[in-house]
Amino acid sequence: MVFDVKDLGRSPGSMRTLNEHVPAPSDLGVALIGVQEGSDVGLDLRLEAVHEGILVSGTADVEVTGECGRCLDPLAYDLEVNVQELFFYEGMLPSDEEEEEEQRRVEHDLIDLEPVLRDAVVTMLPFQPVCREDCQGLCSECGARLEDEPGHHHEVLDPRWAALADMAKPDRQN
Repeated sequence: MVFDVKDLGRSPGSMRTLNEHVPAPSDLGVALIGVQEGSDVGLDLRLEAVHEGILVSGTADVEVTGECGRCLDPLAYDLEVNVQELFFYEGMLPSDEEEEEEQRRVEHDLIDLEPVLRDAVVTMLPFQPVCREDCQGLCSECGARLEDEPGHHHEVLDPRWAALADMAKPDRQN
């Protein structure tokens, strides 16, 4: 997602809008949930030339897909994330507040929005996605869906008492 900003020049105050639909890059998510590679990403951005570089601000709309972390049912919903990043011109000294590697750069009149989009989307994804807050999930013993079987349970004997349980069985021979 590289965009040309040559038309903005180095004239503070010049601005243009960017309304485009682009394919989603890979790795735009976490293990259970994310944005499908190649799916539609709607960008509604404003590119402004400022003294230090190009300020990019606006929103990105993506479709998030994945599965519930409890019951493994599929999930899908639309997500709008805010994007704001300053791309420094080549030759500008980075500020003391941030390390140089964390700062984005305008390189050869181009800006790469992919890392900015990845940071914005991934930080908005849930750590443990669920289909509903009260999702009961799956049985840890047999994998049965607890929503379908409300009274589902297994009798689990403490292994320390297993020898005594064997003694209490009626078919046990002395």
